Amino acid sequence: MIELSDITKTFNTGKQNQFTAVDNVTLAIEPQQITVFKGPSGSGKTSLLSIIGCMARPTSGRIFLHGVAAALPFRNDGGETVEITSLPERFLNEIRRSTFGFIFQQFNLVRGITVLENVMLPAYPTGEGRADFRARAENLLEQFNIARLAGQRSELLSGGEMQRVAIARALINNPSIIIADEPTAHLDSKLSHEFMEIVARLKGEGKTVLIASHDPVVFDSPHIDSVVEMRDGAVVSSRSSR
Repeated sequence: MIELSDITKTFNTGKQNQFTAVDNVTLAIEPQQITVFKGPSGSGKTSLLSIIGCMARPTSGRIFLHGVAAALPFRNDGGETVEITSLPERFLNEIRRSTFGFIFQQFNLVRGITVLENVMLPAYPTGEGRADFRARAENLLEQFNIARLAGQRSELLSGGEMQRVAIARALINNPSIIIADEPTAHLDSKLSHEFMEIVARLKGEGKTVLIASHDPVVFDSPHIDSVVEMRDGAVVSSRSSR
């Protein structure tokens, strides 16, 4: 489980343009479920997911990750729960790399290198043997029916192909939590429904999936377990879809 306690993120503190992107959010996110953060642009959902995924620190508040100790370079007293908001950056880097997989709105594939190389990129800093994670990357491309594109440069792909490569890249380090920021923003309805089928499969494999989206195909999907609605940085409702 991911537990958020009074999370606030303020930018430009003390200046005339100070603004609060995340406003005092307290929330419990269940494991091995699909949770959608719903809201218009500027509602704070992307900022909140960035904080959960250790890509940014909150201005105040605390976040606890339960059951991820095996992925950490240290163990706390209980061996099961870690409070991540006050950890040194080197530990945050390890948590981010081993616990989270990210699917970005723009996909963020690296131009000029192949599909296979893009999928392998997050695995290089782990110290694992290249042959091992190359084999894993090839297996992921096979799973997503894009093995034929392994040698293709990423900028030559269609939107749906880019999406599948981005998902494969997010899975290369076998993370327990997948974070997707507006993953269907550049996809048509057919590909958006296809994405949700893939997400359901990941959930079936034991992944926890967090999605920021204002796309009805996403937040009305029958695969969703819960919807957290945000506005002006605050959670205005949180409900189960079951």
